[in-house]
Amino acid sequence: MGKPNGPCWWCLKAVKWIPVVFILTVVFWSYYAYVVQLCYYAIESYVQKAFYLFFFHILFLLFLWSYWQTVFTDLGRVPDKFRIPPAEMEKLQQPVSEEAQRQILEQFAQDLPITNRTIKGAIRFCEKCQLIKPDRAHHCSICGTCVLKMDHHCPWVNNCVGFHNYKFFMLFLAYALLYCMFIAGTSLEYFVKFWKGQLDGVGKFHLLFLFCVALMFAVSLTSLFFYHCYLILHNRSTLEAFRPPMFRTGKDKDGFSLGRYNNFQEVFGDNSRLWFLPVFTSFGDGVTFPERLCDEDTHTLLGEPQRWGDEAELDSPPLSGSRSALLS
Repeated sequence: MGKPNGPCWWCLKAVKWIPVVFILTVVFWSYYAYVVQLCYYAIESYVQKAFYLFFFHILFLLFLWSYWQTVFTDLGRVPDKFRIPPAEMEKLQQPVSEEAQRQILEQFAQDLPITNRTIKGAIRFCEKCQLIKPDRAHHCSICGTCVLKMDHHCPWVNNCVGFHNYKFFMLFLAYALLYCMFIAGTSLEYFVKFWKGQLDGVGKFHLLFLFCVALMFAVSLTSLFFYHCYLILHNRSTLEAFRPPMFRTGKDKDGFSLGRYNNFQEVFGDNSRLWFLPVFTSFGDGVTFPERLCDEDTHTLLGEPQRWGDEAELDSPPLSGSRSALLS
C-alpha cells in the first residue's frame, strides 16, 4: 500500500474515489437530461413540466443528501476501554501458548460489555487495532480500522457501512430507487416516441439513454434495497447474514432480533417525523445491544434491561460481496 502520506498511498486513496465520481457524474448528467432535454425541450405542457420538475427536485435533493451523509459520515471509533494496554500487548506478543493468550484476553475482557466469540469460543481480538472487538464490530482491511456494527465495505460510497451511517445508506438506496423509477416512468412516453421516430435532434439520444440507465439502476437497486429491508427487520448485518453470530450457547442468526418493530426503530429511531430524513436517529451507541425478545412481533420499545450475547468471528470481512456489490 505504500507509506502513509507517500505517493503510492495518495494514488491509492485517489483511486478509491473513482466509483463515487462515476456515480456523481451519472447523477448530474441525468439532471441535465431530465431538466433540460426532457422538461424544457420535449414536454410542451407547462402544467406537466411544473409537476415533473417539482417532484424530480425533491427526490434529487433527498438522494444527494442521503448519499453525502453515507459517504462522509465518520465511522466513529471503538471506545478506549476496549484497547489493550501496552503491558498486556507485550504479554500477548511473547511466544506463549494459545491458551495463555486466551486467558490474558479473558481476564482483560471480563468487565467489558461483550459476549461475542470466535468460532472456537475465544474473545474476539483485533491484532491490527490492538483491541477487543465490541459485539458486532469487525476490522475493515480497506478502511484500516475496526468498524462498529459493521455491515460491509461499499466501494460506491468509498466508506464502510456501519452503525453511524446505516440509516443514511438505507435512505440512499430508497431515494436512489425512487429517483430512477420516477425518471423511467416519466420518460417512458418519450422513449416510445424515439423508437417511433417522432423525436428530432440530438436531445433524443439523451432521452434514450436516460430511460435505459434509469431502468437499469432501478432493477439493480430493487433487489439490494429489499434485501437490506429484510436484514433490518431481522436485525442482521450483511456479515451476520453470511455467518450467524456466535454466542456462548452457539450460533444464533436471530441473536440480536428484538421483534420487527423494535428492529426497525433500532436503525431509524422512534421519531417518525425524522424517519425519512438523513439525520442520525438510531438507538444505542454501536457498542452494546439489547437482548432478544421471545416474541418476534412484540412492540416493546428499546431500553428494557439488557443481556449480552456472543457473535462469530470474521477476520477479513468481504469488500462488498454478493448483493451488496451491486451498489452497496
